[in-house]
Amino acid sequence: MDRLDAELTRLYLPLHGEQVRGITIPFRKAAGAEARHWDDLCAIANALQADYGFPAPAVSVAARGGYVLWLSLEEAVPVDQAREFVRLLGLAHPDMALPADEVGMPVDLPPHLDASTGTWSAFIHPGMGASFADESGLDMQPPAAGQLGFVDGLERIAPAQFQAALAALRQMHAAVPATAPAAAPAPAPAPVSRQPGAFPDDLLLKDATLEDIVRFLHAKHIEPTFRHLIPPA
Repeated sequence: MDRLDAELTRLYLPLHGEQVRGITIPFRKAAGAEARHWDDLCAIANALQADYGFPAPAVSVAARGGYVLWLSLEEAVPVDQAREFVRLLGLAHPDMALPADEVGMPVDLPPHLDASTGTWSAFIHPGMGASFADESGLDMQPPAAGQLGFVDGLERIAPAQFQAALAALRQMHAAVPATAPAAAPAPAPAPVSRQPGAFPDDLLLKDATLEDIVRFLHAKHIEPTFRHLIPPA
């Protein structure tokens, strides 16, 4: 197993079944909505970090268009609980359509070639997300070294953090399911300390340049080979 496979396994597998350790939230482009789907992703990602102390998530472009936000849990949770979390998160942001029913469904881990579109899903640097607003994946396979750079060292959501966030959302909407176990009281999550080279706290860094990404990868001792993949301005 190479380093990229090892990191993806550490962060997200299993992604489907009765329990999940990775929660994926897709953001699809609506007709005539310009880059609204990217703005929505940024709003949710920043809220998760600011309101609940979650570590920075990964972001990918989807081969069929749009983006996916990737949350990683230290411990697996029942898929119904993960769906409840996304559903309540959507209620907290009623202007966004967060498809809770897709949590726990089979998902192809990037980088992945979609045979129907001929394009690749791929992890991206969050600061470059807006430049992919009109794209449907990548036309070429992204280098494994670059993909590793975008997920290497990402932190996972601790069990207490996830349960505290779920309890706060339940209280906010007074929607505790009768069949769901009551969450143990948990203290408010503390700010998350970042590992050197982790994604910047400001996920809305829309003015990132290719040189910023090169420096980001160099900090991880990875030599980037993906310059030809960045779409022209």
